[in-house]
Amino acid sequence: MKEKIAQYIKDIQATSIENFKDKGAEVEMFRIKYLGKKGLVSELFEQFKTIPNDQKKEVGQILNQLKVAAQNKIEEFKSYVENAKEFEDIHDLTMPTNFSEIGSRHVLSVVMNEITEIFSRIGFTVAESVEIEDDWHLFSALNFPPDHPARDMQDTFFVEKTEGRQEVALRTHTSSVQVRVMENSKPPIRIIAPGRVFRNEAISARAHCIFHQVEALYVDKKVTFADLKQTLLYFAKEMFGADTQIRLRPSYFPFTEPSAEMDISCNICGGKGCNICKGTGWLEILGCGMVDPNVLQSCGIDPKEYTGFALGMGVERMAMLKYQIRDLRLYFENDLRFLKQFEAIV
Repeated sequence: MKEKIAQYIKDIQATSIENFKDKGAEVEMFRIKYLGKKGLVSELFEQFKTIPNDQKKEVGQILNQLKVAAQNKIEEFKSYVENAKEFEDIHDLTMPTNFSEIGSRHVLSVVMNEITEIFSRIGFTVAESVEIEDDWHLFSALNFPPDHPARDMQDTFFVEKTEGRQEVALRTHTSSVQVRVMENSKPPIRIIAPGRVFRNEAISARAHCIFHQVEALYVDKKVTFADLKQTLLYFAKEMFGADTQIRLRPSYFPFTEPSAEMDISCNICGGKGCNICKGTGWLEILGCGMVDPNVLQSCGIDPKEYTGFALGMGVERMAMLKYQIRDLRLYFENDLRFLKQFEAIV
C-alpha cells in the first residue's frame, strides 16, 4: 500500500496542465479522480481500515501527504484557469489598459486657485505663514482693543492662554500673514494671503469651525481708496463675469479706516431679485478698507509716508455663490456624489 501511495504522489507531481486540451473540464476530471467520493484517496482510506495497527501511523502520514499533494495541485490548476479567463477577450495585446479612475481638485482648491490667479495678473504675489499664531500678530498689531469680542473663548480656539504671558491660538483670519509681511518687508508691498482659518462656532449649513480665506494687501506711497475700488471692480468682473456690478457699504474693522463691505450684483437673477439674494439683487462677498495708520506704525511702516488698502474674503462663500452650493458642510464630508460634480473644472 505504501508503494501505491508513493506512486500516486509522483503521478500528481508530474501532471502538468499544459498537457490538458480542455483545461477546465480536465481539471475537474483530475479532481474527481483523486478527491471525488469514489476517487483514489477515498479508496485508500477505506483500505487503511484493514491494515495492522502497528503500521497505521506510518501509512496514515503518507496517506495525508497524498491528499495534501492532490489538493495543492488542484488549487494550482484552478488558479491557472481563472487567470487565463482574464485574457480570453483580449485579441490585441498592444491595446492600452483600462486606467483606474483618477481624482480631481476639490472645489475649494479650484476657487482659491482662481482667486489667486486673478490677483497675480495685477502684480500680487502669494504670502503664507503659520496657522498657530501669537496674540501680537493675530490681534494686537491689527489694532484689536483688549476687550474685543474676537479675543473671547467663544470665537477663538486658544492653544495656550496663560495669565501674564502672550496667548497662542489657531488663527482666526489670515490678516496675521499681512502683519508678518509688513514687519519683514519694506514698501511697496503687494501680496495675497490664502489659507485655512479656525473659529469656535457651531457647525451648520451656513457656518463651520474651519474655513478658508484669501486676503490682499497693498502698501505704497499715495495709495488711495480709488485704487481699492478699481481693484475690487476688476476682481468682481474677472470672477463673476463682465456684467457684474459692485457697491460699497460703510462698515467697521479694527485694522482698516475707512472700512467697507462690498456687494456684487446677483449673478443668479441678474440683479432683479431672487431667493439667493433675498430679493435685494445684491450679494455680499468681502470686507475691505484702507489700512489703519496704527497698524502700519505697529509693523514699523511710517504712516505719514505710506498708505495702503486691505481686503479679505471667504473662499467657501465664493464657491457657494459661483456654484450655488447651499450647505457649507458639504465641503468637508468627502461625499463622492458632491465631489464628482466638479471633475470637469480645471
